[in-house]
Parts: sequence; C-alpha cells; structure tokens
Amino acid sequence: MTATDLQTVAAGNGQAIAASFFRPPGEAKAAVLIVPAMGTGQRYYAPFAAWLAARGFVVATFDYVGTGLSRAADLRRLDVDIFDWARFDCRAMVDAAAAAAPGKPLYWLGHSLGGQILPLVPNRERVAKAVTIACGSGYWLENAPALKWKVWWLWFVVAPLATRLCGYFPGRRLRKVGDLPRGVIAQWRRWCLHPDYAVGAEGAAVQAQFAAVRAPITSLSFTDDELMSARNTESLHGFYVNAAKTMKRIAPQDVGAKRIGHFGFFNARFERSLWQGYLLPELV
Repeated sequence: MTATDLQTVAAGNGQAIAASFFRPPGEAKAAVLIVPAMGTGQRYYAPFAAWLAARGFVVATFDYVGTGLSRAADLRRLDVDIFDWARFDCRAMVDAAAAAAPGKPLYWLGHSLGGQILPLVPNRERVAKAVTIACGSGYWLENAPALKWKVWWLWFVVAPLATRLCGYFPGRRLRKVGDLPRGVIAQWRRWCLHPDYAVGAEGAAVQAQFAAVRAPITSLSFTDDELMSARNTESLHGFYVNAAKTMKRIAPQDVGAKRIGHFGFFNARFERSLWQGYLLPELV
C-alpha cells in the first residue's frame, strides 16, 4: 500500500506551493515529478501517481501558484507569469522531489505545458530523463482544424476582454481552461500567437535554454489530441536540439480504445496499455 502526504513547499519568491507526495511501500527506486498542464489541478493526476508509487517510485504532484490547492491569494493581486512558475515553482519541486529519493534518478513527467517549460527551470540538470505527454507548441494556426475557430475566439476576443474586466482570466466561469493569473494568460496568449511559440515570442535567450537541455526526452503524443496536432508536437520538440529524443505517436486503435485525446492518458482505463506498455519502460 502506498502512502500519500500533502505538504507546503516554499517557492522561494514568497509564494507557497501545495504538493502531494505518493510514497512506495518500500525503498524508492527513483523519483517522478508530474508537472501539470495549464489549468489542470494535481488531483487529476492522483490515480496515476498512486499507481506509479505502487510500482516503486516516489511521486510528487503539485499545483502552480495561483491555481488549484496553491491558490491562496486574490488572483487580481497575484503578479506571476509562466516564467515564475518555471523559475520558482518547478525549481522548488525539482529539489523537493529529488530530496524524497536521495541518490536516485529524478524523472520529469510533463503534461502539455509541463513538457514545454523544462528548459526554463534553473535546476533542470537534476532531471535524469523527461517524458512529455500530449505536449507540443500551442501555436494556434497549427492546432487541429476543428479547434482553430475556438482558439481564435479565445485569443482575440475572450481572453483580452475577460482579463481586462476581471483582473485575471476567469476561466472557470467561462468553462475555458480554468482561472489563471493575468500574467500567465497574457504570456501564454503571446506564445500561442507566434509560429515558434515560446521560443519565437521570448527570443534568443529562451531558444538557448531549449538548446541547453541534454537530458533524454521521450514524447508520447496522440493522433486524436484535440489540442496538439502532429505539427504542434514536432515543432516544440524540434527546439530540444541537443537532447536525444524518442517520438512516439499513438493512435487510439493501437491500444484498443476509441479515444485518448489531450487528457485521456491519465485515465485509469489505460493502466494496462498506455501506463504499463508505453510509460513504465521509459522510467528505467
């Protein structure tokens, strides 16, 4: 039986992160840090984290500052962006996850945004290997065709107007992504409007940070992902020019399913197929 405990981790910039640690029944063979998608609370990953812990890993999940269980302040007054999430939240969680399994490898498992921001994390050299799940560039013109009109409406109308009116992005009320600090939604919008996503929007410094990543990366993407086309996935991972990359594109029929999509990987129905067959062999 695995044990779980909820902790508060200091981010280092005066903010606090709510994090959960799933511990194996015996000695951990490695640590896994699950880095969430935009607007996705750590509770979503709990069944998967518990499954990994039962197989010998100590697993950490968390919510970015201003989201989920880490939302302690009025979002109108919270001045953070995605850089802050990477430089403070993720850095603190890398240290915390590594400390939970001293002397053992640390694996970064990034879902969507969680696979995009590894280069921005100051202590990324502590990561032995990264696995990205449903991850790619968010450039809107490379989204799946059925999604383009929706993201056009989001980026050119809804997000700017709602953020200006509310002082933050009220995604829960709008049933889009989730509530986000204004700095996060503004930066994410900027990235999604550029053909080269974060690298193009932020310039040479971020491009160099992608190039500096040398840990091996395995990408698991899905043919029916409504948010990430094959081109999105290839574009983003193309900036990891000095990392050994393994790209695995999976169709639902490959695992006997009707649908996987952007969020389906973490559903327990894929325990024997995606979790056991595709993910677990990467954590060695």
